[in-house]
Amino acid sequence: MNKLLKILSLLLIANMAMADSFVIKDIRVEGLQRLSAGTVFNFLPVKVGDEMSDKDAKNIIRALFKSKYFNDVGVEEEDGVLVIKVSERPAVASIEFVGNKDLDSDQLLKSLRQIGLAEGQVYQKAKLDQVELELERQYFSRGKYGVIIESEVTPLPRNRVAVRITMAEGIVATISDINIVGNTSFDEDDLRADFESTTGTMLSFFTKDNQYSRQKLSADLESLRSFYLDRGYVDFTVESTQVSITDDKKQMFITINISEGERYKIKEVRLAGNLIVPEQELFEMVTIKQNAIFSRKAITESTELLTNRLGNDGYAFANVNAVPDIDRENNEVILTFFVDPGRRAYVRRINIAGNSKTRDEVLRREMRQHEAAWISTGKVDQSRARIKRLGYFEDVNVETIPVTGTTDQVDLDFNVTETPSGSLSAGVGFSQSDGLIFNANITQKNFLGSGKHINFGFNNSSVNTVYSIGYTNPFATVDGISQGFNAFYRETDANEADIANFSTDVWGGDISLGIPISENNRIRVAFGYENTQLTLSDTDPVQSYQDFVDREGDQFDTFSFTLGWSNDSRDSAVLPTSGMVQSLSAQVAIPGGSLQYYKLRYKASWFHPITDSLTFALKGALGYGDGYGDTEELPFFENYYAGGIKSVRGFRSNTLGPKDGEQSLGGSLLTTAGAEVIFPFPFLKKALKSVRFSAFADVGNVYADGEGFDAGLLRYSAGVGATWLSPFGALSISLAQPFNEQDDDETESFQFSLGSTF
Repeated sequence: MNKLLKILSLLLIANMAMADSFVIKDIRVEGLQRLSAGTVFNFLPVKVGDEMSDKDAKNIIRALFKSKYFNDVGVEEEDGVLVIKVSERPAVASIEFVGNKDLDSDQLLKSLRQIGLAEGQVYQKAKLDQVELELERQYFSRGKYGVIIESEVTPLPRNRVAVRITMAEGIVATISDINIVGNTSFDEDDLRADFESTTGTMLSFFTKDNQYSRQKLSADLESLRSFYLDRGYVDFTVESTQVSITDDKKQMFITINISEGERYKIKEVRLAGNLIVPEQELFEMVTIKQNAIFSRKAITESTELLTNRLGNDGYAFANVNAVPDIDRENNEVILTFFVDPGRRAYVRRINIAGNSKTRDEVLRREMRQHEAAWISTGKVDQSRARIKRLGYFEDVNVETIPVTGTTDQVDLDFNVTETPSGSLSAGVGFSQSDGLIFNANITQKNFLGSGKHINFGFNNSSVNTVYSIGYTNPFATVDGISQGFNAFYRETDANEADIANFSTDVWGGDISLGIPISENNRIRVAFGYENTQLTLSDTDPVQSYQDFVDREGDQFDTFSFTLGWSNDSRDSAVLPTSGMVQSLSAQVAIPGGSLQYYKLRYKASWFHPITDSLTFALKGALGYGDGYGDTEELPFFENYYAGGIKSVRGFRSNTLGPKDGEQSLGGSLLTTAGAEVIFPFPFLKKALKSVRFSAFADVGNVYADGEGFDAGLLRYSAGVGATWLSPFGALSISLAQPFNEQDDDETESFQFSLGSTF
């Protein structure tokens, strides 16, 4: 209001000063300190030679005030000279923040520059007021409602000012109570289970979940609405929400008033529209059935399944809408899915971008969607998953782009983000079974962008010393048959692994073929050779071991044939949450070598999501070996062992099964199994992808040759565990309680394994 009066008074003065018009002979500006006269001339609506009137004077004043450079403007005439008298606004010489612990000063300065308040710019009181309001809003979003913000503007020489903004942040206001009014069908604790806002937990100092936020409350109200709609309450509404704060700005109270309404059932499910797929097949995609409780979640799942089914037949832009017809008298809903498949489209071109190192052919051979074929959303997703499983790319994104000028063609754009596929690493680690471990590896998973694997390795621990070299071509043929070879030298001191007192020096190698037989199944065939030098303890050899050496000798040449099958449908190879991985292998030491024996092994792990955050897992392993031909039994250095963090937790590594005194002998029959419930870090609303916990139960044992399976000898344990993909390597820990242990069993409740590279 004061500014308006000031402008009006100046216009009145200008009108009085310009009582008569005149021709401008010259223009003079008075009162400038920092600005040049040329800057003022740029804003003037008149120039020398123009006829000046009272209307022009008003326009001059308006234009100069609009520039925001001046606090005061006057217009006069002296002998045909237009005199403009101005008072410049001060410039900002400095901006200082005091007391801001939550907000970074550098970030604040950047934000102020964006709104026009920065060093060197013209000072405007309105901008400073805007800054104070924004700072207050930011502190409110952090739960600090008692914040006090004061600004001080100090005049400086040469028409400048120093701005000082002082913030007394106060403490965070916490939520003392969340009260839901109107719920009769469900307990309040169940309704608040998925809320982001809480009244506090043991980790609230870290999660900040007890701090009020309008955005969090909006999300909580939507969670509450979804809770009821997924359980049949079609007419559920949130009638009002009250948020109050105590006078000292330290505690907040939230009250949510709801109306549950009645619970509805599905009377009938219908399909309508253009059903280009057989109706019965589409009905199989619908997960919500007649007489079921109404559920928005089930309706959404059904809609997605129907859309994906149409997409598999080339209808990439299909649209399925679920429309409920509500009968409020009988609390029933007739649900109709309206199907609009759109036009069928085929893929004109598949474009790949982002692969600066990897050759196009490496990605294209993983494609299950082909050019000039009808588009299939399932095949597109499958192609993306296969490319991501290569391990060469951090991320893989796919876009479906309609071709301009056509209605039945699309292009697929695959954009990949490459990761380094080669590594030169040295490492150190420690595990309770192997002790201190040193290793060095040179690995190139994508040699020269061809997708071929090469590696050289060295591993040294108290148990093993290993040197190895390997090569694999995963696409030796266009059909995806892989070829590879490995060569190695391995020294093993079994006594260091809590096994009987013997050592072996082994060198050898193998060549292998991998044959895909379906999308997730492969067969592996390998031929190998090993030379083994066996050394028994001079002081206290196990008698059965000595008998084997007396009978078979202590140096062996073994030729082996291995046939294996594997199946992998997991969603991730590192920390899976769904799918299954299993393998079956048969290794036979064939005639022509020093020994003849065979080993059979089956391993499986199955993962099933219970909820969005809980996963149920089952695992198991079976192994059996024996000699044949001239070899009477399975060589003892090929025995199976059980116990430890990767087997039956709670029992020391490799110590289960037959013993000779205190020495573990292992056995020719292995059986282990386990069940786990996997969950994220407790109390965190947003799960950490690199950390997860589990509650588990393990069972297993090994049996001596000829002993056979005996359920009474099985060992059991239960406990909790955690896995962390840390910067130092994978850390696995478990805390287990063994059950039914015997006097000669070696138990170990706490177990861990840690590795690191540098």
